Amino acid sequence: MHSVSSHELSLKQRLWNPEARLAYVLMAPTVLFLAAFLFFPIGYVFVMSFFRTNKLSELTEFVGLANYVERLKDREFWETVGRSMVWTATGVVVKSLMGMVIALLLNVEYKGRKVMRMLFIIPWASSVPISALLWQWVYHPEFGLLNHTLKATGIWTNPPTWLGEQLSAFIACMWVDIWAGIPFFALVFLAGMQAIPPELYESGQIDGVNGRQAFRWITLPGLRDLILISTMLSAIWTFNDFNVIYILTRGGPAGATNILTVSVYMNAFVNLKFDKAAVTAVFVFLILTAVSIVYARFYFRKEND
Repeated sequence: MHSVSSHELSLKQRLWNPEARLAYVLMAPTVLFLAAFLFFPIGYVFVMSFFRTNKLSELTEFVGLANYVERLKDREFWETVGRSMVWTATGVVVKSLMGMVIALLLNVEYKGRKVMRMLFIIPWASSVPISALLWQWVYHPEFGLLNHTLKATGIWTNPPTWLGEQLSAFIACMWVDIWAGIPFFALVFLAGMQAIPPELYESGQIDGVNGRQAFRWITLPGLRDLILISTMLSAIWTFNDFNVIYILTRGGPAGATNILTVSVYMNAFVNLKFDKAAVTAVFVFLILTAVSIVYARFYFRKEND
């Protein structure tokens, strides 16, 4: 009994000593801010998904899982989910591969390397909405730089209206997202490459290892953790991407570029179907949570190995 009381007293002293009270005071503004602007909105969206709403986003009727059942039966919803998966998977794979190639090129000693590094940072350092607006002009069917160049060089005398046709609009939006995301991978991989001890490469040269083998057995293992973390972050960012598609096409034409995050916005603030938007937002949250858990389990399993 005495030992339990001592333990409780010790715990109370750790949780309610002057330093702990000061920590609580310093943390209070952040906790209140998160509660007001993060936790409460997330909780309210979950609650809203179980209700019918009017055009003022007011809860009118509790329907339980009916909203979810309707959404799961909606063919358009599943098309949007599939499109979001293609958008995310393609974007992350292309960005990571091109980022790796660029990092390898920037890791080699040559004249003007610092200038090239600076140039590759520009797309990532630029604001995404501004970049999307610039690319909107590049894709302009009559005055855009892309079509003008294709016609002037004779490469494509009748290029498409890039943002006006379904397939080309999806590819055009995806390229803008890739263009803006490549520098992130390039910089992360470049930093990882420079952290690998050069002695490993020197030992490999002594053993007769060529460049391809050095990349396979030295560079890639040295970048393993960075690859896992960067691809997870990029997957979340790409899946949540809203600015590029909304600015370029607003999900059109005919829904060809509509992904889940754009669907949430269009349903809520254009169609004023807040209950439908809430259900979609919940699915987005669940998908990203599942992806994060899978990545975390895989990462920590590798760490333990």
